[in-house]
Amino acid sequence: MDASAAPPLTQPRKADPGISFDNTYARLPARFYARLPPTPVAEPTLIALNEGLCRSLGIDPEAVDETTWAAILAGNRLPAGAEPLAQAYAGHQFGVFVPSLGDGRAILLGEVVGTDGVRRDLQLKGSGRTPFSRMGDGRAPLGPVLREFLVSEAMAALGIPTTRSLAAVASGEAVYRDRVLPGGVLTRVASSHLRVGTFQYFAARNDIEAVRLLADYAIARHDPDLADMPAPERYRAFLERVALRQADLVAAWLMVGFVHGVMNTDNCAISGETIDFGPCAFLDAYEPGAVFSSIDHGGRYAYANQPRIAAWNLARLADCLLPLLAEPQEEAIAIAEDALAAFGERFRTAYRAGIVRKIGIARPREGDAELAADLLARMAENGADFTLTFRRLAEAVGDPAADGAIRPLFADPAAFDSWAERWRARLVEEGPAEEVAARMKRTNPAVIPRNHLVEGAIAAAVERGDLGPFACLHAALIDPYADRTPDDRYTLPPAPHERVTVTFCGT
Repeated sequence: MDASAAPPLTQPRKADPGISFDNTYARLPARFYARLPPTPVAEPTLIALNEGLCRSLGIDPEAVDETTWAAILAGNRLPAGAEPLAQAYAGHQFGVFVPSLGDGRAILLGEVVGTDGVRRDLQLKGSGRTPFSRMGDGRAPLGPVLREFLVSEAMAALGIPTTRSLAAVASGEAVYRDRVLPGGVLTRVASSHLRVGTFQYFAARNDIEAVRLLADYAIARHDPDLADMPAPERYRAFLERVALRQADLVAAWLMVGFVHGVMNTDNCAISGETIDFGPCAFLDAYEPGAVFSSIDHGGRYAYANQPRIAAWNLARLADCLLPLLAEPQEEAIAIAEDALAAFGERFRTAYRAGIVRKIGIARPREGDAELAADLLARMAENGADFTLTFRRLAEAVGDPAADGAIRPLFADPAAFDSWAERWRARLVEEGPAEEVAARMKRTNPAVIPRNHLVEGAIAAAVERGDLGPFACLHAALIDPYADRTPDDRYTLPPAPHERVTVTFCGT
């Protein structure tokens, strides 16, 4: 069931779905986690089960009925082979180091190897208190559960590395925040939940043995081709690989106007996947300094700051790995700096390639990046919508008359006109207009998780119990590059009264 009109399953097939767990993290030493089961909820109801993702994980979504799935995915019933645990980690939160964080409201059920041969974690979020909960209740409001389901699946459809959402369940219980809210549980799928903060947890305790064990585990899981390298070299190569993945990831975020909102080191995944969709948002009008998160008072995680913050986070990973790189420390620092230099070069290359692709250039030459940067500057000065401007450019490649759909996006349409003349002159060398347009449509989505649409779908579900907007938005988001009619509400910017300028953390 994909949060749509699929009929409910009425006949139980089995008592257990037969998930093939193979739990390697649970074999690490006990100080890496706390073993405990999820805390059952009152009355779980299945809202969405991602059938396609189930099948890619080798799980039959029809193996058990809806009631059984709800019980399993809420944490009320453990499937055979699960070894539930909460992972330990630390982290810099808005630049302030917190030595003990950990899964305060999440339980890792275990790992499965998908049909593609890739190992992935199955984790329940909102599954109750753990030893890492501190003062929290370990629960999640339904709204943030639905937000992560929508946005993570949209990111996957956009082709951006991300954790995925297997299911959303309503808990049937109230969650107390600034007001009383319905509760929910999300089943998150990730290549792993290893974070920069996981390394920081052990480094802060001067537990070098654990740092080494964790690094070797991460290498075996994400970079197995490095496993046979001699010790110092493989850790340097591992640091560089993580840096390259983060560079590609952040460049991809910028191409779709994504603002993560909480790029703490505990939300920086070693796998290079987007993780944690709490106060995230997407640009409407292009604004490099855009900040949405209600807790980012200083703009630390603004849209244009994200590359710099990613580099800062990677430097914190390097701090943890110094004892594995060399002795004395001065030599280790030099090695780490050399490895981290790969981030800047890779990000610049990925960003330049991505931004010129967005304006239809497949064979870049000198001056193309500046042409794209000039468009962005004009968009920022004129409040032009980020997603819609690039998508409509595809319609206008060979037809200046189509500029009529782009010009009104600019406060001063003449700012677009003078740029468009140079752009079309450049595209003459890129091949037939129809081929360029098709290429641009594969690069520039028509639909993104616009903030007002996401918030509207959440409000309908939480306040009125209406899942229709959630299902319809989900259906649009998982096919983001398809052509849609010009007046399709999923493609249009918000009206002034619909604008969402502040987003909130899901905790």
